[in-house]
Amino acid sequence: MYQSITVIGRLGRDPEMKYLPSGDPVTSFSIATDRAWNDKNGNKQKETTWFRISVFGKQAETTNQYLSKGKMVLIEGRLRPDPKSGGPATYTKQDGTVGASFEIVANTVRFLSPRDEGGAAPTEGDMDSAPATEDIPF
Repeated sequence: MYQSITVIGRLGRDPEMKYLPSGDPVTSFSIATDRAWNDKNGNKQKETTWFRISVFGKQAETTNQYLSKGKMVLIEGRLRPDPKSGGPATYTKQDGTVGASFEIVANTVRFLSPRDEGGAAPTEGDMDSAPATEDIPF
């Protein structure tokens, strides 16, 4: 059996690198993706989905060195379910509503932002700077 997921988004925070007991590096960060559309009444709607990313090995070191909050990346990997629920991890947002985040173990990380691009990082309520899925050219 095989599972694969590809997402494009912006980092919501700077990467954090740690080392496993074996000495292998692992880098973690979160990215946000969004989708925008008009509903049947013509009102603009927006949906943001957060992903937690784990990167291992040499790619973890490179990711930690060159990525930062606000940078755009393409991630290819596999979903890792929450051990408690078997689905996405859930949390309570500041406004009291329930949110979910999905964990991806990355096989590939592609840097999409130019090296000198800073950019403000997305917040959960503000993802206008990230592309809608309909804008992706493939």
